Amino acid sequence: MSTKDFIEKDYYKVLGVPKDATEAEIKKAYRKLAREFHPDANKGDAKAEERFKEVSEANDVLADPKKRKEYDEARALFGNGGFRAGGPGGAGQFNFDLGDLFGGTQPGAGGFGGGSGGIGDVFGGLFGGRGGGRTQPRRGQDIESEVTLAFDEAVEGATVPLRMSSSAACKTCAGTGDQNGTPRVCPTCVGTGQVSRGGGGGFSLTDPCVDCKGRGMIAENPCEVCRGSGRAKSSRTMQVRIPAGVADGQRIRLRGKGSPGERGGPAGDLYVVVNVAKHPVFGRRGDNLTVTVPVTFPEAALGGEISVPTLGGPAVKLKLPPGTPNGRTMRARGKGAVRKDGTRGDLLVTVEVQVPAELEDKARQTLEAYQRATEGADGADPRAALFQAAEGD
Repeated sequence: MSTKDFIEKDYYKVLGVPKDATEAEIKKAYRKLAREFHPDANKGDAKAEERFKEVSEANDVLADPKKRKEYDEARALFGNGGFRAGGPGGAGQFNFDLGDLFGGTQPGAGGFGGGSGGIGDVFGGLFGGRGGGRTQPRRGQDIESEVTLAFDEAVEGATVPLRMSSSAACKTCAGTGDQNGTPRVCPTCVGTGQVSRGGGGGFSLTDPCVDCKGRGMIAENPCEVCRGSGRAKSSRTMQVRIPAGVADGQRIRLRGKGSPGERGGPAGDLYVVVNVAKHPVFGRRGDNLTVTVPVTFPEAALGGEISVPTLGGPAVKLKLPPGTPNGRTMRARGKGAVRKDGTRGDLLVTVEVQVPAELEDKARQTLEAYQRATEGADGADPRAALFQAAEGD
């Protein structure tokens, strides 16, 4: 069955069933028509024999769910059977040769998709076309690299030099793979770099040609540098802009910054994995920065105003409420990491009450006086509630 027949023939009409017919309806219609036009029942009737072949062909496609799906999609794609090769124009038909649509089917043109600029260039892989012996553009390979940033560079963004090694057109043979610069077209794939194989339902699937390794060309005198591949290792240094607010381990995609393409094909992409060095003071939680600030016991008990450092900017003042417990977190708005929309997160300040390791006599006496003054007062024993809970009260 040719691709043209597959697109043109209305198998539903052949079996006399609607397009939404069930499998049972298709089976019933086929059996009825097969008995009617079977050669044994119509000996010597050429028309009946031809009709029996059409019915069998239609059933072969419509009775198979996979083939039927492919058939429906193909006919929907190409005007629901509106093409009639060389047929007269009329309702639902166009007055041109189907071969013109696919770029020409003259001898030597390579069948469907043979002409330059035809739809076969787009759908050649679907219908097994060869593209008229023309080599196809190839997209360059993607590259992955790593970069390590200082903590503040990740927060504010930075432009860093990145040295990469990738494949590019061999300079010795100008990318031809042949030391004389005159490779020949691969006879297996006729220069397309692909070979087709049957996929069922009148369709063909394509795979890279193993003889030319997908290049479409074969070097008679392989280049000594690239060994006939047309590609060689190339090193280059790029200035890469890392956006502000990037996180540790984040993978950034830079379109078109990978290996150059072949035969006019687009370049691949560059993927940069970012490693962020730790900061001795600040941490990070999403778009917010974090910092732990030590305070004295009198500051925590009596309250007051404390100075807090910020990343790359002046210190900010925060009001410490009286009775601030150890571990309490306060917020300095707009002092965090840069977000995608240009705004900033916050600086989360965690209070850490410092307990002196040694006390001078005067300070000790003062604390002992405080202890005597608070004995018996409500809340003087901070562990009372703990024991009550442990006993189930």
